[in-house]
Amino acid sequence: MSVSRISTRAALAGGVALSSVVLLSGTAFAHVGVQPQGEAAKGGYATVNVKVPNERDNASTVKLEVNFPLDHPLASVMPQPVPGWKAEVTKSKLDKPLELHGKKINEAVSKVTWTADGSGIGPGEFQQFPLSLGQLPEDADQLVLKSIQTYSNKEVVRWIEERKEGAEEPQNPAPVLKLSAASDDHHGGGATPSAAASASASAGEENGHDDKAGDHDKDTVASSSSSSSSDTTARILGIIGILVGVAGVAFGVLAGRRRSA
Repeated sequence: MSVSRISTRAALAGGVALSSVVLLSGTAFAHVGVQPQGEAAKGGYATVNVKVPNERDNASTVKLEVNFPLDHPLASVMPQPVPGWKAEVTKSKLDKPLELHGKKINEAVSKVTWTADGSGIGPGEFQQFPLSLGQLPEDADQLVLKSIQTYSNKEVVRWIEERKEGAEEPQNPAPVLKLSAASDDHHGGGATPSAAASASASAGEENGHDDKAGDHDKDTVASSSSSSSSDTTARILGIIGILVGVAGVAFGVLAGRRRSA
């Protein structure tokens, strides 16, 4: 076999490996997901971020709907204001009332819908939607938050497929909030409803007054951006390592052929 033919095959092998890695990485990056800020402990309260990446090159994300399971209802679900988006909270009647702080709750939040006031999430961008949740169930290890993403071209992507143990990840997996063991104070890593309400009120006053709430929001965004950047860097280094390995195998084959000749 000629040296040129060996080089061509090695290049093709490297190209296939690179394409596979990029495709797999793109799939991982594209999922709508949910991540707690701190701890999401059973029986407590938590603040979480719903992260929504835009998957399309020719359309923007203009609407997001996050559904909450009524078999493990949450009496308190409060969205933090997000500039450029309008949030709507939908509640549903419960078959079995909840008891929270000595009071019976006959309804719980079943859905939160964000609708863009402007251009939405553009190509190559993502947006985080913070939520205060509580009281988290004590008899569940996770909450599946089925979500629906709508684009400006009317395309709808349903992130509703539940992961099954031992099976491959579905194409459009539903976001899953993992719950940790119950803490002693039952407040988890997030804020209580009263604290969350105060935070929302401060955010609402942000348009008319210059206070410390804006600085806090900037710190949160910076922290989230840093975390996202770290994850991306780790993935890129992993890809580079794979490509270096492929290149090494190709050069090894080429060198062996030359010695044999």
